[in-house]
Amino acid sequence: MPKEEIAADRFIKSHPEFDGRGVIIAIFDSGVDPAAAGLQVTSDGKTKILDVIDCTGSGDIDTKTVVKADSDGCIRGASGAILVVNSSWKNPSGDWHVGYKMVYELFTDTLISRLKKERKKKWDEKNHKAITKAVLQLNEFDQKQKMTDNANLKRVREDLQNRVDFLRKQADCYDDKGPIIDAVVWHDGENWRVALDTQSLEHEPDRGKLADFVPLTNYRTEQKYGVFSQLNACTFVVNVYDRGNILSLVTDCSPHGTHVAGIATACHLEDSSLNGVAPGAQLISCKIGDARLGSMETGTGLTRALIAAVEHKCDLINMSYGEPTSLPDYGRFVDLVHEVVNKHGLIYVSSAGNSGPALNTVVAPGGTSSSIIGVGAYVYPAMAAGAHSVVEPPCEGLEYTWSSRGPTADGDLGVCISAPGGAVVPVSKWTLQKRMLLNGTSMASPSACGGFALVISAMKANGIPVSPFFVRKAVENTSVPVGGFPEDKLSTGQGLMQVDKAYEYVQKFQNFPCAWYEIKITQSGKSTPTYRGIYLREASDCRHSRKWTVQVEPKLNEGASNLEELSRFKECIELHSTDKAVVMAPDYLNLSHNIRSFNIVVDPTNLKDGLHYYEIYGVDCEAPERGPLFRIPVTIIKPMAVLTRPPIVSFAKMLFLFIEVPPGASWVEATMRTSGFDTSRRFFVDTVQICPLRRPCKWESVVTFSSPAAKCFTIPVVGGQTMELAIAQFWSSGMGSQETTIVDFEIVFHGIDINKDEVLLDGDAPVRIDATALLASERLAPAAILNKIRVPYQPIESKLSVLPSNRDKLPSGKQILALTLTYKFKLEDGAEVKPHIPLLNNRIYDTKFESQFYMISDTNKRVYAMGDAYPNSSKLPKGEYTLQLYLRHDDMEYLEKIKQLVLFIERNLEEKDVIRLNFFSQPDGHVTGNGAYKSSILVPGKMEAFYLSPPIKDKLPKYPSQGSTLLGVISYGKLSFAGQEEGKNPRKNPVSHQIAYSVPPYKVGEDKGKDSPACTKTVSESYEEEVRDLKIKILGSLKQDTDEECSEWKKLAACLKSEYPKYTPLLAKILEGLLSQGSVGDKVRHNGKVIEKANEIIDSVDQDELVKFFSPKNDLEDEEVVKMKKKMETTCDQLMEAFYQKGLALAEIESLMQGDKTSALATTLFKDNLKELRRWAGTKSSKYRTLLLIQERRCGRLGTALKVLNDMIQDNTEPSKKKLYEQKISLLDEIGWSHLATHERVWIHVRFPTSLPLF
Repeated sequence: MPKEEIAADRFIKSHPEFDGRGVIIAIFDSGVDPAAAGLQVTSDGKTKILDVIDCTGSGDIDTKTVVKADSDGCIRGASGAILVVNSSWKNPSGDWHVGYKMVYELFTDTLISRLKKERKKKWDEKNHKAITKAVLQLNEFDQKQKMTDNANLKRVREDLQNRVDFLRKQADCYDDKGPIIDAVVWHDGENWRVALDTQSLEHEPDRGKLADFVPLTNYRTEQKYGVFSQLNACTFVVNVYDRGNILSLVTDCSPHGTHVAGIATACHLEDSSLNGVAPGAQLISCKIGDARLGSMETGTGLTRALIAAVEHKCDLINMSYGEPTSLPDYGRFVDLVHEVVNKHGLIYVSSAGNSGPALNTVVAPGGTSSSIIGVGAYVYPAMAAGAHSVVEPPCEGLEYTWSSRGPTADGDLGVCISAPGGAVVPVSKWTLQKRMLLNGTSMASPSACGGFALVISAMKANGIPVSPFFVRKAVENTSVPVGGFPEDKLSTGQGLMQVDKAYEYVQKFQNFPCAWYEIKITQSGKSTPTYRGIYLREASDCRHSRKWTVQVEPKLNEGASNLEELSRFKECIELHSTDKAVVMAPDYLNLSHNIRSFNIVVDPTNLKDGLHYYEIYGVDCEAPERGPLFRIPVTIIKPMAVLTRPPIVSFAKMLFLFIEVPPGASWVEATMRTSGFDTSRRFFVDTVQICPLRRPCKWESVVTFSSPAAKCFTIPVVGGQTMELAIAQFWSSGMGSQETTIVDFEIVFHGIDINKDEVLLDGDAPVRIDATALLASERLAPAAILNKIRVPYQPIESKLSVLPSNRDKLPSGKQILALTLTYKFKLEDGAEVKPHIPLLNNRIYDTKFESQFYMISDTNKRVYAMGDAYPNSSKLPKGEYTLQLYLRHDDMEYLEKIKQLVLFIERNLEEKDVIRLNFFSQPDGHVTGNGAYKSSILVPGKMEAFYLSPPIKDKLPKYPSQGSTLLGVISYGKLSFAGQEEGKNPRKNPVSHQIAYSVPPYKVGEDKGKDSPACTKTVSESYEEEVRDLKIKILGSLKQDTDEECSEWKKLAACLKSEYPKYTPLLAKILEGLLSQGSVGDKVRHNGKVIEKANEIIDSVDQDELVKFFSPKNDLEDEEVVKMKKKMETTCDQLMEAFYQKGLALAEIESLMQGDKTSALATTLFKDNLKELRRWAGTKSSKYRTLLLIQERRCGRLGTALKVLNDMIQDNTEPSKKKLYEQKISLLDEIGWSHLATHERVWIHVRFPTSLPLF
């Protein structure tokens, strides 16, 4: 556990009572395991973890359903299980809130994988036992019954064989969705209590019962936790919200958070060498990693975490999470952080990112936000030897190769300080590991955070007011610089923090005013944009000097609101430049509590090519020993120009190179050659370009050379923008070897300039494209495909609500609102789809909206996909779907504006359906078929044009929705080392552009052939038919809810029947009405009527005529025949329905009248009826299979019945029907295959949940 490097060990040795006591740290991470070693108590015996919160909602359970216990003390759980309540539990109201959870939704993929192996092993044992028994029964039958023609015996053997076959198939289709746990919530008069039924997690039947559970309450109240089972060893805590209507089960979604907490605060009373940096500190765990998304942070989780940190009066926040951003120091979350730091006085420490070694790679929020202290990762010799087991550790400490580097796009330094970026500490219990080595800026951040906790602990113990600005200044101004090169400053910030020196600074300067200086910089004469530093990167920036206006505003903690304190603030600032020849500034600046401005001049004209770093810093004239009060970073990159034609750059033995990409270049072909080494070498190869309002354009590769060799790369570039090329040997690569690696790198720039960045095809017209080579001759070989379809949808419903619980109440007192938008879409075939929301996607931190979350479910409420800012593609079967989009903000006006937000569903076309577009040299080529364009050589300065044709109509997707767009890519150049196939696939080209085609709407009726033939009936005949059909329609619309309504229906049915006695559609409608009757008194009598009405339909149909009509001799081109065919098909459907309903009625009569003569007659009639149905419907009809299932089950042939049922489920193209799966469970129970029945019961809850999960 690294402590020496930041002087934490020396500090605690000198001040053992200042080891973090009195300090509370909020850990914003993947969750902390309260059972992990070292996280139970502090060094002075206090509870270590004060609260454990799932801020994401991923563990939320809907417990709105309230039940009462029966006389036996039993309740029905939300899963349907009967649960026994412990009689000793106090529940004055008698209300039991129930819910359930699929337990795998709470576990990590690693834990799930381990549990699945264990559970599969147990399941296999049971299934093998069942197979053995079934095979034995089959063999015994074969021994007793030799070859026979007896039909019944054949069916018995077939049943036994079906049992064996079914069991053997189960191993192949086994898919473990995990156990289900029932949750019960109640109020005992003082607190909300929670108990879980975890029997499904246990192998022993008497373990895990609800009544044996020791009830838990909100962790904050009693600091107690539970463990799901000995097998999974997964710790959980509970929190109850919204008056018992929401239960949060909190688990971690990765060992990452526990590792982070251990670095910062672990306390091992038995061995202090294992302690974290601040063993006396307490913490709260705020889980921001959403288990539904792997462990991705969400806006909801981040906001709730900030609310919790303020509510618990935390001193520090550590966040070892982050994402790239297009706008530094911008966004909803960043605004809330500013408020938390400035108003509530918290110190926010966060990882700078692991995206190095190139510059501009710091991530949000740690490396890009003014109010957050971004930490880089440092590795020291002892750690390299001890933790990383390096043969020959470095002679001195250095920054990890992958540690992100500044500056930010607006010129800020990015990395504030550095700390050790690795540790071996305890992790979550479920990992079954005592300790684990992890490294990253994720580890550096809690190391630094622990150091801050030591300083704050000492300040509190000595009555020194804690200001986030003062403490930060103390740490930054006493850090030890690492390295002396410009890139070292951008990698390590002010250097390696030193706890003892920081506290000495605090003691010495505690009586000085503590302010934070907000710096805003603009180019002189301009008001926008504003910067936090000066960052000159492009060649044009370095050709002349430039004047900048710097605005400095001192800001005191918002607690300092009285006029006397504000008016007393006054400082004389002496301004210094680290190189006055390049950066010139005035000597002095007088500050009071207002804004002051001054001008500086930056002259980069005489600088050499490469990276340069300078600072302007202000010190107190009266107390210069305080060190810099503010710093203005000045980063200058002077790129090397490419003057050769063709443009080629070669160099050797380098780490960082900055190249002015020639205008017109769009890709690079690079060759990397290595030599001079004897052991394997690993390199990071990165390129970075900065474009306005975009994330850094970064290309990266990790390359390993086992021996000297050459490797080629193709890299997309933006012409006219400086490109940084960073080649860094991994920090531990080659250690122990005496050989120095030699790297030669050659870059060749290529480019084809096109007059259209994005191509939009509309209608039948081709698009003209002009191409020019600006740098050198290029092979122009255009290729274009359309491989996606994007369909727009508007919400069918929008619901705005106020979130009721305190976890959604901001520190300002505002309650957060939620907007739920509902969309409907339908897939005609199974497909891979992805939601696309242009307004919101791909932004977590650089957005003014707080949160976005979606879930896609089918008509049974089965959830197929969930996502957030970064949607993923999901494979969905054919069917209808609902997508719900959940958005949060405290400003109702924002949410009101997006109530009609358009959402797109993108569907990938299958490879066989991908449309490859054609090119022509003539505008009419796609019509005439002449002038196909393949390729040519572009000569610099000479333009060439060609036409891109729209797709052929018969290649378009069928039945596209209104507004659909086909999307794809188009490329123009051909790589010098590309293969034949690569040149034809634009997706494999390093530079491709988006292409879109607006799909014309489907013409209604275009597939219906010619107009309907002229009617041959008289007006009188047509009139009588219309009247008859209207009467039948009215009969079908009548309700039968009351006795009076039933009587009216019977009268009309009898009247119509007397008028049209043999009209099949009428008789079918009468049968339909009879079946729709609600309460039926005498079931035998009712089923007799059903049989009677079904027989009337059967008698009304001329079955010989039907058979004759459906013979293959009919001419389907004849329009009269087509019309008659439709009528006959309807009649056939009505006939099959009559046989089907007759069979169901006969089966029920047989069941009701068992042992009676009527039952025997019904059995005979049932068999005859089944044969007739088979004749018309075929053996694969669901109607036939349903009746066959009844027959096989009644005859005790359960194996055959199960096969029939399975075939029905697999062949069913409609959404799954719960009734079929319930029948399957019943059959499995009846056979005695309890392991399969249990498995199917879990799947019932997957396929048919009672409600959608909570957001």
